[in-house]
Amino acid sequence: MQTLSFIKGLMKSKMPNKHQQSRRSFLRHMGSLTAGLAVSSTALGNIKPAAFDKTLMFKNLHTGEALSTTFYAAGDYITESLDNINYLLRDHRNNQVSAIDPDLLTLLYNLKKALRTTNPFHVISGYRSPETNAMLSQRSNKVAKKSLHMQGKAIDIRLPGIDIKHLQRAALALQGGGVGLYTRSDFVHLDVGRVRQWGS
Repeated sequence: MQTLSFIKGLMKSKMPNKHQQSRRSFLRHMGSLTAGLAVSSTALGNIKPAAFDKTLMFKNLHTGEALSTTFYAAGDYITESLDNINYLLRDHRNNQVSAIDPDLLTLLYNLKKALRTTNPFHVISGYRSPETNAMLSQRSNKVAKKSLHMQGKAIDIRLPGIDIKHLQRAALALQGGGVGLYTRSDFVHLDVGRVRQWGS
């Protein structure tokens, strides 16, 4: 409505009467106005909303280590925070450290938001070295020989105060990758591979 009023005002000021203003002159004025409005619209379109910070909390059940860290802020990942997460989620059997896929961290963040929890994720297994994974797969047929844990794309977790099946359902709703339910061992497996589910 303000733009329309402005155009009407321009027409009155530039066209006192029909005999003093030619049609060509009027169109020239209108063209200038339209260009100005287009520039303003483009400038507004380039203004991006402030990026949300993404924070996660972990407790490694094997080492007792805890971490609360903001891994994403101002539209980018924070290297120091990622390094701290990589270390906390290391293979606790041989202390090998590997990069955790940022997509997995984002999935965990989305899960935390969906569950509206401020509790830390209790970590049963994060990164697994090939040696550890080979040893575990020999002990149990439930451990994949080409597990995504070896690529830093998988994590086994539980959440204090959240029923394990509720945790599984929330993870499935995100459609972010694989979700495995292990009720006997009381944890949920999450990965950023193809969308699929298993377990009971």
